[in-house]
Amino acid sequence: MSIQFYLATSFIFPRSLRLRLFAICFVATHLPLLGYCAWGLATGRIALFEFVLLTLATVIGTGLALYGIGALLNPIHALANALNRSEEDRVALPEVGDVIQTLYAGVHRAATATRAQMEDLSIAALEDPLTGIANRRGFLRQLTALPAPQRKGCVAIVDIDFFKQVNDKLGHDEGDRVLCAFADRLSSQIRRADIVARWGGEEFAILFHECIEDEADWTLSRIAARMREEPIATVEGRPITFSAGLCCWNGEDIEAALHLADEALYEAKRDGRDCICRALSAGDPQTTE
Repeated sequence: MSIQFYLATSFIFPRSLRLRLFAICFVATHLPLLGYCAWGLATGRIALFEFVLLTLATVIGTGLALYGIGALLNPIHALANALNRSEEDRVALPEVGDVIQTLYAGVHRAATATRAQMEDLSIAALEDPLTGIANRRGFLRQLTALPAPQRKGCVAIVDIDFFKQVNDKLGHDEGDRVLCAFADRLSSQIRRADIVARWGGEEFAILFHECIEDEADWTLSRIAARMREEPIATVEGRPITFSAGLCCWNGEDIEAALHLADEALYEAKRDGRDCICRALSAGDPQTTE
């Protein structure tokens, strides 16, 4: 109802709410005086003293009403001026001269800020803060977002060998640097269509998208060879290497495929580390390097 009244009176000084309020208050507060004049003209019994007294009271009442309204509007306009100091807002929003515009401007800015914060939180929830690549949730989100015909390839769980020694002998700062360097190494050595994520701790997950098992195995072997030739760090003269478990994924339950890849990873560790094991089936992994 209030909005309807606001729109219905918008033709009265449409660019200034103060003048519109003055016009409405003037008419409203002068209704008793106008009524008295109409009654006096109709009956011929108008009294000059009463007319002057009623007019004076009406003018005083109008002035008090306008002063109160102005005092109520001043904080809103002050807030609008403060909000409009931003150069971006000055371009994006029209000049504030109306309470509705002012309120809209404030709500718009608050909504924009809230949306930006929600987007930042959403990104943070899907991204590993240390390495900058996807985390476990982000990895699974990207896989489930793939169209059904494209949900295939190979998944791998990769673990940095003897990472505890890095932290114990070189310190946690160097351990963080190794994790970031390893994430960069993996990201730079896979295709754009593939997805890499920090799975947790020193473990990483990779989706070799629409890739056959031999090709995924070859890519991991190539990365492993480079880790030996161009190590990201060494511990007591030994280059840091990794072990990996690999499993084919044909669109079935991704958790099951990842579980098989994880079992293959543990088989690679039992085989001495610095190697890759394929998960042919549950309990039947095969060492390939």
